Amino acid sequence: MAQYLTARGHEVSGIDAGFRREWVAEMGGRSALPVASVEARLDAFESAYGRRPHLVQDDLTDRDVVYRLFEDARPEAIVHLGECPSAPYSMMDADHAIWVQRNNIEGTMNVLYAMRDLAPGAHLVKLGTMGEYGTPDLDIPEGFFEIEYRGRRDRLPFPRQAGSWYHWSKVHDSNNVMFACRIFGLRATDVMQGVVYGTRFFGSSADHPADPALHTRLDFDQAFGTALNRFCCQSVIGEPLTLFGLGNQRRGFLPICDSMQCLTLAVDNPPEAGDYRVFNQFEETYTISELAAKVAAVASGMGLDPQIRRIENPRKEMEEHHYNPDHDHLLALGYQPTRDMDSEIRAMLEDLLPHHDRIAASREVLLPDIRWDGSRRRSAFLDAGNGAGPDGPAAAKPSVDEPDAGAADVDHAIGAKAAPLARG
Repeated sequence: MAQYLTARGHEVSGIDAGFRREWVAEMGGRSALPVASVEARLDAFESAYGRRPHLVQDDLTDRDVVYRLFEDARPEAIVHLGECPSAPYSMMDADHAIWVQRNNIEGTMNVLYAMRDLAPGAHLVKLGTMGEYGTPDLDIPEGFFEIEYRGRRDRLPFPRQAGSWYHWSKVHDSNNVMFACRIFGLRATDVMQGVVYGTRFFGSSADHPADPALHTRLDFDQAFGTALNRFCCQSVIGEPLTLFGLGNQRRGFLPICDSMQCLTLAVDNPPEAGDYRVFNQFEETYTISELAAKVAAVASGMGLDPQIRRIENPRKEMEEHHYNPDHDHLLALGYQPTRDMDSEIRAMLEDLLPHHDRIAASREVLLPDIRWDGSRRRSAFLDAGNGAGPDGPAAAKPSVDEPDAGAADVDHAIGAKAAPLARG
């Protein structure tokens, strides 16, 4: 995000505690694409863009640190990506659940109070998640809906039905930001983001940074790798593409380059003071089975031999559900999808293939063992593995012990524990 904003003329500062690297290491994983040291990334950034961003390597939950950064930067916009973005990580045990809640909520509260005291005219663009809504048996509006009850009508926040401690921390964040706008007169855009995928964050491949030190990370472990990340990595190393349960969970997706476009549109078009608005950010919806079939089809066309198999779902989520969310606000601001999913998947596979050995060395992190009941047990395969290609998994009877089926990990923060502050 810092690169994307800088390339468009913004002056960027930021804060990053480096927690994402620690979290992934804790899960036994690592980025499929090598990630340079912070200092090497800053040097490469300066070489590519002619300026060195002001980066504070510290913690958003430290209020004094946040206030000092605001005093130095005096931001006009705050892009808040600095939260732990993993449902499984938050479900491991009480310590992880409490830590995720405290980290995410306290960091956002510090940003809100720093805005009130030091940058009251700034615009907060906070990364939420479509997972806040859950899967209600209703169409999902953008944040608010009109309701009539006992003869009276009102416009109210759409009810949230989060499915993990992480998702509930995001719900609490949304409530806190909405309340801060009301009482402090702040302005904020809450971006309910779908699953972001891809390795190239500029719309044109020609604009993609040549220096590998500037490339984005791509995680594939059970806690921080999205379903599509895992499917692509599994295709590269010849592991089966693993569906949680029947794979009928439907979610919204968009490529990382379009996520950058959407966040920048939000930054460049702030709301009025006191206004809290919600954007649902995704491009298309797919079931996890459809997603796996797309990856398998593209991978097969590249000479790979992907198979699709079902595994026990460690989550407590609905398998069959209605899912029809709105996403009109960003389109009204000028959002234009730039890449189709098939071409983006092909680009991902092209970028991942040179790192086959790196991915294969961590293949054990691809199967989940974090279960929503608090236990740890590796998910078993539910089929015989006797046929699954681009057309989808072979039919198989569920195990009698099969838990409720749910989604593969569907949230991927662009820059965990980082909050760029933009002045344009």
